[in-house]
Amino acid sequence: MKRILIRSGKSPFRVATPTEFIQQDLIGTNTGNLLFSDSAHKMLSTPDTEVTSNGIRTNSSPQRAAEINEQYDVFVVPLANAFRPTFQASLDRLSTLIEQLTIPVVVFGVGAQAGDDYETEELKPMAASVKRFISAVLDRSASIGVRGELTARYLTGLGAPADRIDIIGCPSMFLYGDTFPEIRPAELTAASRIALNLSPNAIPVGDIAGIARHAWENYPDLTYYAQNLVDAELLLWGDLTPETGVEDPFPLQLSHELLRENKVRMPLDPATWIDELRGYDFAYGTRIHGNIAALLAGTPSVVLTHDSRTLELCRYFDIPHRQLAGLPAETDPRELYEGADYSAMLKGHGERFDRIVAFLDRNGLQNTYTHGDGGAAFDARLAALELPASMPVWDGSDDGHMRYRIARLRERIATANARIDTRVKETKELRSRVAAAEKRQAETARLLDAARAELAATRKQLGALERRVGGIEKRVMVRLGPAVRRRMRKLSGAGGGAKD
Repeated sequence: MKRILIRSGKSPFRVATPTEFIQQDLIGTNTGNLLFSDSAHKMLSTPDTEVTSNGIRTNSSPQRAAEINEQYDVFVVPLANAFRPTFQASLDRLSTLIEQLTIPVVVFGVGAQAGDDYETEELKPMAASVKRFISAVLDRSASIGVRGELTARYLTGLGAPADRIDIIGCPSMFLYGDTFPEIRPAELTAASRIALNLSPNAIPVGDIAGIARHAWENYPDLTYYAQNLVDAELLLWGDLTPETGVEDPFPLQLSHELLRENKVRMPLDPATWIDELRGYDFAYGTRIHGNIAALLAGTPSVVLTHDSRTLELCRYFDIPHRQLAGLPAETDPRELYEGADYSAMLKGHGERFDRIVAFLDRNGLQNTYTHGDGGAAFDARLAALELPASMPVWDGSDDGHMRYRIARLRERIATANARIDTRVKETKELRSRVAAAEKRQAETARLLDAARAELAATRKQLGALERRVGGIEKRVMVRLGPAVRRRMRKLSGAGGGAKD
């Protein structure tokens, strides 16, 4: 039995509650991470392999590295936009762990994050970290699988061998192997069900808040699918913005109309996420995995690209997309749908699948589609589970999570009180040190005043002594002057009588 350790937030077969997702951050801050890690998990689940989730956090201690070396045969690391400044510390921790491993390490789906102009200048400060990571991985694998042409060019520009960089896209698109669901045709009307997804970091690129507003004003049966951990916390806890009147055009507060009307959902498991999206007529927005989830459900979808990580995958997989920059707020979902063509995406899927299979073969990994049952056992096991549906907006009633909320509040209060006690103790110690310092300062000032007085007295004594010495010198000269002059005349006369 081959034992594979995979970096993922959780196993696809772990049934977690919404509160566990939040408390333990099982999504790695973004549900999209589970979509590609679950797909990788399924792909590697052959009859003679056992795939285990390592969790999303990296323990790079020598003890953990030794455990991995002893217990597993391969460490698989599916990644997304890992080459970005905000992920640098995490990348360094991964490098530290990998450098201690003696088993193969296979990385696929990794990408660089830049603007939609593919300019990587802002990545220069982390070049050393990326080089270290690539070197550590290539010492333990035949090649690295990257998302697209930008990432390949970026890595070869840092000195990575071009023949060891394989462009394979993202594992999420291969959830069903070499087949891809047919995209259902739609005729969008005001009664159509629309699934919208938005990224806060796309705000500087285009008017996504305006685009969203136009959509829900014209399509009443619209649902906004959020993906971040902060969204889950908002849906579970709520906030005071309805009472305070604070508003934001982006749906991040309860005062926003989408949340007030309970039109926001937070997916937790990819299986239920995809299943829910089968009930929609069209999906669109700036989230690459939010749109891939819709496509996997057979729902037509269009990506509004706003950076290289979204544009790179859309280009590789021929996913219909429009660049967000310059897109007017009045952009209608119907217009996006009517301009979308899914033929290239579907036609090229088989070839792209062969490419990722070749990558796995090159790195000594079998896949369930060519070496197993095509994922049938995986799908059956998943279907037997009662995975949680997407989270709605909490209406204040007892939804089964009241115990968690009360316990969490109590924990936060206890933590806050402990911090207050610590601050009070630190303040008392600081005040004691300040008082001691003030006392020392006063003593120093007293000694300084005494020293100044002593110096003034010494100067006075010195002045008096200088005056006395001056008087003595004057009297001596008065007394000795005539004698000296007589002596000089005598010596002068004696010298004048000398002959040659």
